[in-house]
Amino acid sequence: MASNKIILTGDRPTGRLHIGHFVGSLRRRVELQNEGDYQKMFVFIADAQALTDNTDNPEKVRQNVVEVALDYLACGLDPDKVTLFIQSQIPELCELSFYFQNLVTVSRLQRNPTVKTEIGMRGFEGSIPVGFFTYPVSQAADITAFRATTVPAGEDQKPMIEQATEIVRRFNHIYGDTLVEPQIMLPDNSACLRLPGTDGKAKMSKSLGNCIYLSETADEMAKKVKTMYTDPTHLAVSDPGHVEGNTVFTYLDAFCRDEHFERYWPDYANLDECKAHYMRGGLGDVKCKKFLEKVLNETLEPIRARRLEWQKEIPAVYEILRKGSEEARAVAADTLADVRRAMKINYFDDQALIAEQTARFAQL
Repeated sequence: MASNKIILTGDRPTGRLHIGHFVGSLRRRVELQNEGDYQKMFVFIADAQALTDNTDNPEKVRQNVVEVALDYLACGLDPDKVTLFIQSQIPELCELSFYFQNLVTVSRLQRNPTVKTEIGMRGFEGSIPVGFFTYPVSQAADITAFRATTVPAGEDQKPMIEQATEIVRRFNHIYGDTLVEPQIMLPDNSACLRLPGTDGKAKMSKSLGNCIYLSETADEMAKKVKTMYTDPTHLAVSDPGHVEGNTVFTYLDAFCRDEHFERYWPDYANLDECKAHYMRGGLGDVKCKKFLEKVLNETLEPIRARRLEWQKEIPAVYEILRKGSEEARAVAADTLADVRRAMKINYFDDQALIAEQTARFAQL
């Protein structure tokens, strides 16, 4: 029997999705979908948010909407079990964002760690677009519009969910108990909280060119694994190596299981044995990378195959998004009606107000 849990999660369509998205939230979304322990699950493509820092290049966002949709379907999200929709097709979200802006101060937004990081990455320090600056407010609208109780996301999104919770609490304090407080659902595997780029940098980012995309061919992926950052002090095979900060081992932490060793590297029973050998010396980076390549291929090959099939059905993909957007809009409209009622701006639906004003002016 399904619980009362309502799940909402999504991605900005600024490019194809990569394995950081996969281990950070996509893989868990599919698991949640198949477990069925939820009342409703919404997964959306945040094109309106993507436009906040791509205003001069809307075609980039437009083209990438279908790329993200293909990645969703390729990873196994099922439109019969979850509602897939496009953010910009739900105008109620804009109205909610407008009301929520009055509940947040500029200084609070400036303190948001995620906003500060993203501003730095994009070089916006001196000229921040207002839409980008208020991104956490928009995200709060996305979450609350669908009464989400649970938001599967990576660790970098934790400050955003905290800010959404603050907005919910302030709204409910002022206007009465109307909105639902969300909880973030972080990956169980600590290596998946924030998968580094192939170059060892803290964040896997399209703009940094350090991603492995879900839709890449096996050959494209192999080239990136071969050049992956490891331990710069591990100069000879005989040298003791470090696994902390070593991207190859971080990826193995995120992807490999004991059975992978049985299939591809029976010299070791598990990753702990492999790490121990690497740390005492005598195990080279090339062998580790070849093993990682096999592990990643096992994970990504079914995704690649499903994506190729969906690429033959593009009109069907858009129809899935259209139907999902219609369904999502109906839910958001119900929430907005509750918000308007709580804020006492539902003038034409409030028959008590009309009767009260009628009586007041009749006495004049």
